[in-house]
Amino acid sequence: MTPRSFVTALADVQLHGVFNPYRDQCAVHDLANAAATRRKNLRDYLAAVEELGTDTLWMGRDLGYRGGRRTGLALTDEARLPMFAAHYPGSAPSKATKGPSVAERTAAEIWAVLSRLELPPLLWNVFPFHPHEPDDPMTNRRFAARELSEVTDLNNILITWLGIKRIVCIGQDATSYAATFGIEVECVRHPSYGGVNEFRQGMQRIYGKQMKPATASLQEALF
Repeated sequence: MTPRSFVTALADVQLHGVFNPYRDQCAVHDLANAAATRRKNLRDYLAAVEELGTDTLWMGRDLGYRGGRRTGLALTDEARLPMFAAHYPGSAPSKATKGPSVAERTAAEIWAVLSRLELPPLLWNVFPFHPHEPDDPMTNRRFAARELSEVTDLNNILITWLGIKRIVCIGQDATSYAATFGIEVECVRHPSYGGVNEFRQGMQRIYGKQMKPATASLQEALF
């Protein structure tokens, strides 16, 4: 498997009520070449992860309309795009949408921890697309079992290809699914809906002294 062949396989998936950022164009927010930009963003990111030898995956539920739908990158909003090159050498994702960059609180919390690690994780989701309510694309909903079945083989391929040995689940939605891969699984509270402190404590429990001290300049850049 290569970054190009994997992203091509993702782009081939088409589901009703699901925005595939590697295939679909948002008529409201996207630039004309947005899907191609997001494909390149993900290809370069996966190549960087492969080169780093990362063996830990942080797994969220699915892409949100303020974050991954726009960037094509899990647990990442547009405000975090300039930070990629410093943590994933060779990856410098481009903005695929019109107007000012959109920020997302979950992404800020994820990157606040990631930025303190010597070896960053692979960021991914159980469902790597954006499921939305019928006729309302700027909403988030939980994916259906039949939708998940369309990507489970691809998730297996990704984990095997990149040699992932541990999954850190961001929220309970990912926990039971992650257990099916037969590797180490840990879980932390999702930072949304009042879970920020528990999320931070959970990451501290998992990483402990591996986390570098947070500097004032880093906090300003993230938030």
